[in-house]
Amino acid sequence: MDNNQEKLGIFYTAGAYILWGFLPIFWKLGDDVSAGEILAHRIVWSFVFMIFIVTLLGKWSPFIKQCKIIWQDRQKLIGITAASLLISLNWLTFIWAVNSEHVIQASLGYYINPLISILLGIIILKENLTRRQVLSFILAGIGVLYLTISFGVFPWISIVLALSFGFYGLLKKIVDIPAMFGLTIETMIVTPVAAIYLLALSEGAFSISEPISTINIFLLASGIVTAIPLLMFASGAKLIPLAMVGFLQYFAPTIMLILGVFLYNETFTFAHLVAFLFIWSALIIYMGSAYKRPVRRQVS
Repeated sequence: MDNNQEKLGIFYTAGAYILWGFLPIFWKLGDDVSAGEILAHRIVWSFVFMIFIVTLLGKWSPFIKQCKIIWQDRQKLIGITAASLLISLNWLTFIWAVNSEHVIQASLGYYINPLISILLGIIILKENLTRRQVLSFILAGIGVLYLTISFGVFPWISIVLALSFGFYGLLKKIVDIPAMFGLTIETMIVTPVAAIYLLALSEGAFSISEPISTINIFLLASGIVTAIPLLMFASGAKLIPLAMVGFLQYFAPTIMLILGVFLYNETFTFAHLVAFLFIWSALIIYMGSAYKRPVRRQVS
């Protein structure tokens, strides 16, 4: 793979994870709205935003062509449908966790996710790891295991978040669909269900009589803050190994924990410190190995 493409892939993917790391601040604005209603609005407005982007860029013809290709290709249709369901489950779990004051469990889920991505890359995509990368994997695993055991309870929120996004990343890697069209089709698949749910609500948070209210702006913006990092992730994940995607994931939970400590006054325990040391040591070793290039000798 071209070195510039790999750097671009790292830039997009890292940028997506950094934006995701700051998302708890945004979702906290909707504390008074149920997770299910926020999810439904998030799906619908993400779809609307993506249709706007497709229209703005004049991509309707290739978009329709891509839809026909997917409809005729059973494997792609199943893959993108599964991806849409997995990302919806991930969104719902994360929103509920943040608004139910389980930010630490949510961050733990995104610490576990890279290990899931690495294992999927090795088992399914047959990606190879060097000795340094194996060492980094072991160190990260020790850190996550220590952090998990320290909670003393089975972290089901963390497991659901890790597995749903891990398999979503795998499907985005396997199903060859342009990032913009992929996200548009994913949200299009689940939008009818989300729309029916919103119509069935007897008292929804969205107010037609006050279109510029704070909660309306929040719900509308949920589509934009959802689509932008997902587009970056989908574009970047195709250009780098899945294992590297997994390690870049650590940006998001680290930012979440920093927000939890300094913004939401959550306690930073000794267990977090130990896990951080192991995980960031693993990240440094892995990235150092990934960027180590063979030195070419000049022939005189």
